[in-house]
Amino acid sequence: MSIQIRAIEPKDNPVIAELIRVIFREYKIDKPGTVYTDPTTDALYELFEKDGSTYWLAEEDGVILGGCGIYPTDGLPDGCVELVKFYVSAVARGKGVGKLLMQKSIESAQHFGYNEVYLESFPELNTAIGMYEKAGFKNLTGPLGNSGHFACNVWMLLVL
Repeated sequence: MSIQIRAIEPKDNPVIAELIRVIFREYKIDKPGTVYTDPTTDALYELFEKDGSTYWLAEEDGVILGGCGIYPTDGLPDGCVELVKFYVSAVARGKGVGKLLMQKSIESAQHFGYNEVYLESFPELNTAIGMYEKAGFKNLTGPLGNSGHFACNVWMLLVL
């Protein structure tokens, strides 16, 4: 496997948006208050032009396998950034693609000078949650910031 991790480009928008929505349907979490209905999902390149943010894609032989980024979500404490839009296609799971994407995003958070990484998820994504726990994320009792993703009910924080 020769997986490349690279920054998102404008041409990637429709491909990664469809990959995200396929995964949401797969896990039956395609509902309001999630990335599934968030209009920014169709314009991730533009979203991640914001200072202090970045979005990484995993690609193999020209096929996008997944993506993950960091974003300074409104309302987060100073020095905290959100790990966002972290999805890996079914064919690429279990091959270390997610771990590569998450590590690259955490390195980016450190590069930008953040000292905490926050995330929101769902219990249905238990494999991802296990990966977050292995990386040192701890469960929180409620959400931080104003992501607008009110349907999420798992909140975690990593202190860098």
